[in-house]
Amino acid sequence: MIYTMHYQPHDVASYINWLYFFHAWGFPARYGAVSRVHGCEACRGAWLQTFPPEERDRASEALKLMEEARSTLNRIDGEFRSHALVGLFDANSEGDDIVLRDDEGKEWRLPMLRQQQGDTCLCLSDFLLPRESGEADCVGLFVASVDKGLEQSHPDDDFRHMMCQTLADRLAEATAERAHEEVRRKLWAYAPEENLTPEQLFREEYEGLRPAVGYPSLPDQSLNFLIDNILEMSKIGVRLTESGAMVPHASVSGLLFSHPKASHFSVGKIGQDQLSDYSRRRGFSVEEMKRFLTSNL
Repeated sequence: MIYTMHYQPHDVASYINWLYFFHAWGFPARYGAVSRVHGCEACRGAWLQTFPPEERDRASEALKLMEEARSTLNRIDGEFRSHALVGLFDANSEGDDIVLRDDEGKEWRLPMLRQQQGDTCLCLSDFLLPRESGEADCVGLFVASVDKGLEQSHPDDDFRHMMCQTLADRLAEATAERAHEEVRRKLWAYAPEENLTPEQLFREEYEGLRPAVGYPSLPDQSLNFLIDNILEMSKIGVRLTESGAMVPHASVSGLLFSHPKASHFSVGKIGQDQLSDYSRRRGFSVEEMKRFLTSNL
C-alpha cells in the first residue's frame, strides 16, 4: 500500500529539529536551545544570561535568527507545502537482499551492504524475517520533500534565500519525522499507543528504525533509482539526477523497519569481494558501482 501525504508548514513545524538549522548557520549546538525560548522579553533576557558576557552578542544573533525563521514559516504557510510518499510492503530477507511484495504479488529486490569490519557485521536485511521462514514480515519505503519553489525563493536577497533553503531542508526532515510517526501509530500501527515529545523523537526513542539513503547504513545513493521505481517520486514533485541525487535538494528518502532491536550502524569500508557481489546484485559493473561507493572503498 502506498500513501501520499501533504502538509502545510504549521503541520510539521513542531517536528523541526532546530539544532541542525543553527548548525547550517554556523552556530555551535548549544545555541539551538533558543528554539525553546518564549518570545517575551523576560524569557529572552533570562536565556541570554545563561551565556558568559563574551558570548551574549552571538546568543543575541541566535535569538534574532530564530525570530526571523518563525516569521518566515508564518509567511510561507499556505504558499508552500511539504509532501511524503510512504509505501508499506510484505517483505523478507534473502541473503543480504530485501525482497518486497505488493498486494498483487509483484516483487522488487533491494540489495543491501554488510559491515566487514568489527564484531557485529550488520546488514539492514538482518532486521527482517528470512524468506525461508515462510512468514511474511513488513518494511516501508519513504520519500519526503518540499515544493521546489521554496528553496529557490528570493534569489536576489542572500539572507532570505539562505533562510528559505535552510528552512526547506528542515521542513523536509520534519515531514519525514511526522510521516514516520503516522506510520508507527496509524498506518502500520505497530506502536499505536506511542506518545513521544519532539525531543524524544529527535533522540529516536521510538520503536523501529528510519535509515535514510546516503547515511552510513545506506551509503549507496543509487538505491534512489529503485525507490523511485517503486514509489514514483514524481507524485510529490521529486526527480532524480544521473547520480541518484534528489531534486529538490530539500528531500530525504529511505527505509522503515519495525524490529524493536533495529539500530543504526555504519557499513564502513568494504572489500573487493563484497563490491563485486553487490555490483552483481545491483546490476551494475564494478566500475559503475565504484562511483556510488567511493567513501566505502
